[in-house]
Amino acid sequence: MRISALAERTDLPVATVKYYLRAGLLHPGTATSRTQATYDESHVERVRLVRALSEVGGLSLATVGRVLEALEEPEVERLGVLGAAQRSLLGPDLVTLPPEAERSAAPASRAREFVRARGWRVDPGDPVLDHLDAAWQACDDAGLGLDEERMDAYADAVEQVAVVDVESVPAEPHAAVRQVVLGTVLVDPVLAALRRLAQQHVSVIRHGAG
Repeated sequence: MRISALAERTDLPVATVKYYLRAGLLHPGTATSRTQATYDESHVERVRLVRALSEVGGLSLATVGRVLEALEEPEVERLGVLGAAQRSLLGPDLVTLPPEAERSAAPASRAREFVRARGWRVDPGDPVLDHLDAAWQACDDAGLGLDEERMDAYADAVEQVAVVDVESVPAEPHAAVRQVVLGTVLVDPVLAALRRLAQQHVSVIRHGAG
């Protein structure tokens, strides 16, 4: 198909599809002349993936590019799949962890103490801990009363979600990276929506709300 047909199939302007090509978010088509190329179903799938990551997942196109790179990387050890996939979402400076010595010397923080107390086997230098610290502090600043007891209750629930996540990851590394990355981005909105629906349900059960 020509680029105009690709744009029509994916409900995008031709100019946007051309931008995806220039930015490397979409692989080149098969050249038919110096200025023309044809595209196939793999291009349709890639455009839809870029749109899902940016529109549903809320990622910037720069982050989408890093995610796509993670999906195309050579095979990695299964134990490293989750960390490598998650870090592709965090930023260009966090795609790889700092050296082990720097991670071991990571400053104490509320989040690090929390995961240590729970016995979670988490790298103390993982930047996700810094994100948790910042988010937790924002909750405190807003007066939400998110103390350790409530955090433990949340952590218990999230750990069960993590069990479902990890048990669903395929054995083949490339497929595993794809599922972890896309699952992290695209399932998060599903979980958020389920949480809101569950809040309504529990409110009705406990308080008889209409």
